[in-house]
Amino acid sequence: LAGEHPIPWCHTQAPTSGPDPLVFAETNVMPFECHFTGKKTSFGKQRTYRGQKITKGGFGLKPTGITRRTFKPNLQKVNAIVEENGVKKAKRVYVSAQAIRSGLVEKPLKRKYGYTRQQKEAQQG
Repeated sequence: LAGEHPIPWCHTQAPTSGPDPLVFAETNVMPFECHFTGKKTSFGKQRTYRGQKITKGGFGLKPTGITRRTFKPNLQKVNAIVEENGVKKAKRVYVSAQAIRSGLVEKPLKRKYGYTRQQKEAQQG
């Protein structure tokens, strides 16, 4: 027992097999970003002012508080047809409301087997 640790894998030993945990974690992450337009969270400041404007007879507005804040896009989780490696398939992705309104999002059929025979005949005839 001089060379072996009683626990097969702990913080003193690295795992010998299996996927690399860092690479594996990055592949399954869905970032908070629009799949079509690329919109994502941006950062800025919220400024608070006090005082009366000079045009109204005061001494001007003075900033009293400047705090960091985030501007988040209007993202929706939608089932959309997405092309991956040249293959189109239905996938759940984040999409901005602007992309939905502008028609960039192509949605899959709700039914598993598409349309019935009568509906196809009505479309053709």
